[in-house]
Amino acid sequence: RLLPSLSSIFQMDTTHESYLDLFPLDAIVYLTPDSENVLEDIDPNKVYVLGGLVDESIHKKLTLQRAQRQSLQTARLPIREYMVKSINTKNYHSETLAVNQVFDVLSTYYETRSWPAALKAGVSSGKGYVLPDAVK
Repeated sequence: RLLPSLSSIFQMDTTHESYLDLFPLDAIVYLTPDSENVLEDIDPNKVYVLGGLVDESIHKKLTLQRAQRQSLQTARLPIREYMVKSINTKNYHSETLAVNQVFDVLSTYYETRSWPAALKAGVSSGKGYVLPDAVK
């Protein structure tokens, strides 16, 4: 759903109203694993939308296309920048996370200002990515 600026991380509100009606377009960043833009830091003046769609299987790039239709900024978590693909029997590697995993990554990053710590907290090993020091 919608994540208000992380400075108020524990004061989340839910509403049936669209984020498009609640916030200026230039303040919204739609998080999607298909974005070319890497989320480098959290801006407390931005509103981050965590996509509630799992577009990994049938509808590739659905969240990216939605954000583009709505003229929104997009970003992806820096998984490729801080993690490496692990060897696994299914040769499975996915940067698509569940909403709770994205929330865990963002909240841990906000607290620690460390992407490795944040990604370790939110990206399960079942996604096929690990921190480089875990490969040894």
